[in-house]
Amino acid sequence: MAASNDRNDPFASFNFRVVIDGVTVAGFSEVSGLTTETDAIEYRTGSEINHVRKMPGLAKSSNITLKRGYTSDRSLWEWRKLVIQGKTQRQSGSIVLLNEAREPALTWKFTEGWPRKWEGPSFNAKNNEVAIETLEIVCETIELE
Repeated sequence: MAASNDRNDPFASFNFRVVIDGVTVAGFSEVSGLTTETDAIEYRTGSEINHVRKMPGLAKSSNITLKRGYTSDRSLWEWRKLVIQGKTQRQSGSIVLLNEAREPALTWKFTEGWPRKWEGPSFNAKNNEVAIETLEIVCETIELE
């Protein structure tokens, strides 16, 4: 029988940290968009009538979406405001998945990121939910380290 410390349990998705260089940010409740893909280029040679060859094309990274409870910290809005004013400030950053001891387990790094879209909270007097701020970051690369 294997010892219990030999287990390789999956990490919990709620235990993460977001770090954006040059932008002070608080904790986030949700991160999505850690996606990379490569286009498939189809071509056919003249000698193959019914067969299509496929080769890798451009590699792309999707936009990263961050959500957090709205606070008095305006750093994300100030970063977005620079883009609106035509003074885009690109930043690198990382999303760090933590283990049960809150130590870094996996890190996804993005480069050349800038805020494409900022969305303020929705208000509804019938609910008692937290006001959520959403930021969508365009980035050129996402890498798992």
